[in-house]
Amino acid sequence: MPANPFPAPQPQAIHHARARRGKRCRRAATAIAMAAAVLAQRPAVAQWDTAAPTQDSAVLPEVLVVAAAPLPGIGVDSSLVPYTVQTVRGADLNGTRASNLADYLGRNLAGVNVNDIQGSPFQSDITYRGYRASSIAGVPQGLSVYLDGIRINEPFGDVISWDMIPEAALESVSMVSSANPAYGLNSLGGALAMTTRSGLDSPGFTADLSYGSGNRKRADLSGGVRGEGGWHAFAAGTLFQEHGWRDDSSGQLGNVFAKAGYAGETDSFDVSLLHGRSTLTGNGLVPAYHASGNGTEPDLYQLNRRAVYTYPDQTRNQLTQVAVNGRHWFDDKTSAAALAYVRTSRRDTTSGDVNPDYEAYAQACEDGFNADGSPRGDGCGFTRAEGAALHPAVVNTSHMRQQTVGVALSLARETGHHVLNAGISLDRSRLTYSQYAQPGSFTDDRGAVADAGAPNSLVSGVSGNARTFGIYLSDTWTLTPSTFLTASARWNLATVSNTLQNSDGSEQARESFTYRRLNPALGLVQKLGGGVSVFGGYAQNNRVPTVLELGCADPTQPCRLPAGLQADPYLKQVVSHAYETGVRWRPGKDTDLTATLYRIDNHDDILFLRAPNTQMGYFANFDRTRNQGLDLTARQRIGAVTLRFAYSYLQATYQATGQLAVGERTINVHPGMRMAGLPRHTLKFGADWQALAGLTLGADLVAVSDSAASGNEDGLRGDPQPDQPPKAANWHVPGYATVNLRAVYQFNKHFEVYARVANLLDRRYETYGQVANNVFPGGTLVQPHVAPGDSATALFVAPGAPRSVWLGVVYRM
Repeated sequence: MPANPFPAPQPQAIHHARARRGKRCRRAATAIAMAAAVLAQRPAVAQWDTAAPTQDSAVLPEVLVVAAAPLPGIGVDSSLVPYTVQTVRGADLNGTRASNLADYLGRNLAGVNVNDIQGSPFQSDITYRGYRASSIAGVPQGLSVYLDGIRINEPFGDVISWDMIPEAALESVSMVSSANPAYGLNSLGGALAMTTRSGLDSPGFTADLSYGSGNRKRADLSGGVRGEGGWHAFAAGTLFQEHGWRDDSSGQLGNVFAKAGYAGETDSFDVSLLHGRSTLTGNGLVPAYHASGNGTEPDLYQLNRRAVYTYPDQTRNQLTQVAVNGRHWFDDKTSAAALAYVRTSRRDTTSGDVNPDYEAYAQACEDGFNADGSPRGDGCGFTRAEGAALHPAVVNTSHMRQQTVGVALSLARETGHHVLNAGISLDRSRLTYSQYAQPGSFTDDRGAVADAGAPNSLVSGVSGNARTFGIYLSDTWTLTPSTFLTASARWNLATVSNTLQNSDGSEQARESFTYRRLNPALGLVQKLGGGVSVFGGYAQNNRVPTVLELGCADPTQPCRLPAGLQADPYLKQVVSHAYETGVRWRPGKDTDLTATLYRIDNHDDILFLRAPNTQMGYFANFDRTRNQGLDLTARQRIGAVTLRFAYSYLQATYQATGQLAVGERTINVHPGMRMAGLPRHTLKFGADWQALAGLTLGADLVAVSDSAASGNEDGLRGDPQPDQPPKAANWHVPGYATVNLRAVYQFNKHFEVYARVANLLDRRYETYGQVANNVFPGGTLVQPHVAPGDSATALFVAPGAPRSVWLGVVYRM
């Protein structure tokens, strides 16, 4: 269910101040001015993202506005920007349409896919045009994410804590395409910009309560007050708890968001607080089948859909953020805004895993031992006694503390032919990270338990800070009544400093790296008449290495992910060059069609490469990767029915040679090789029918083509061995299609009930795959010192959830 470009609203206090002054008119026609005033009071949203209305409310033409940057400014008509923006309103993220933000984005936005690698609904791995915004440390992050102008990519690895986003408080969510430099660092493939509600635009109280499969319980409460004299207040909170549909996969979270402020004739300000805590279980991938001779045998996932490989895998998050926003209007067309914030977070993880030494032992000793205890197989490296003494399990724990403070200023000016937006931002982050490992054993159901008295040893640690400074300028210039030029540029300055801690507690010498980059963008829009316009543009952006990547960047001191940091030599920054062109057709309020072609080349991409003669790796620059493709979206309203369609084609490939480290495999990469986990074809179709005055029925279909499994990009299941033919295997992840239903019945303006069904046909499907060694083939631990046998090469998959049903009620007053 794709959304069309719609506004990334500026702070509502500003809109209301301008509306009260009656100075919002940008066109001579009175009807357009009235429409703009209405939209200023209530941000425009895509009508096709809601149920078909019972009456035609779109009497006046819509003025659809998008933001030029995440900081407050003067918006631009969406038909005038030379890139794609998909925006949905926060009301569409409630329980009637989706279980959470990630679920909605994956079902509805063109170019967006969700990989259930962690297996938790709030620990998602989201890709847009092949670029990630993920909760998983160590994967290359290529999307920047903003909340009310605050960049919320965490400093340690640019990861996103989806569980700390206040979904009950969201007013709008916009996916901005291309490497738009105004959105700052890490916007290689685009940016996700979110804004929150206030008492000005959301007075009253709303409660959304739901319960369903997996014993999932969720409550979203929100309330706003709009007082006399411009004062306003708003608060929202979410409580979530579930047992989960997989074994040992319970989770819970709670967060609260509060905002209070003032909106006057020329000045406005607000203060907001966000606080959240969560305990989530992400049991990750599970083996579907393993190699046996020249064929395969079914493994845990095929035998038990709900099984997990090892456990526990628990993450405890806590976040507190305080922000202050202010804005002053000098006149009708000139304003300045300021932002200051403090963001503090902590993350503690506990993970029960296979001991890497035991894994290597089980992999090598396939022929067992002689009577005297010596290994019978070549290259075993362990005697029977040494193998028996190895701990099969290890309990890894990590502790991370992060604090970021930032300030930003923006200036906006509208003239007869120009809309100018400029800004400056400064952010400073501090962090500490440490990881420990304690040897242990496995229970019969593969639970890792630390052995009594076993030392909990430090693996690695780091303390560091990062400083980021940016300054940008954007101008939308009306060359003729039908030709519009957008030019922008941003200069980024970033410094990353680290002090690594060795396993013996000693510290390495402090290292500091500085990165500078000026990123330009230029685009053109030409209106052809009849609602048709064409657009095209070029943009650059950059990403600087994170503390995690710099901490494991020496091939002579490799590490395992996410286990340890060993050394921090220099890494180059990643630079993307994006080209985008497309056509829009909007003949009226009921029809919309957009087609976009894009190519993004990444220079000096940062990938995890194999260290020579080891089973470990290190981060290094990779000469070039490329993401290119097509996005096609359409929307048609026919009476009481609204239809939505989106198709995406993605070609994500390596464009140089190298050796990737993927689990126990080494992948010899060549130009044109397909990247793992990114399907070529994605089709989304949705429909909403206003069946009765109070009844809305909806359905959507998501169809995804097959994708390459990580570790099988070269079509092999194992590394080539001397004097042996390569072990070929087409272990791709099959394509799939799921059907989802929903129904809402509104009794009156205060009360409604809804139902949602996900995966109606109970389709068994997987969203991601990786080749790795399995020391539990068939669920039983391999013990070569007891009987001949070895770990099996297996395809591990991220299973999709079975058919699930949820019921909910919404009360408004």
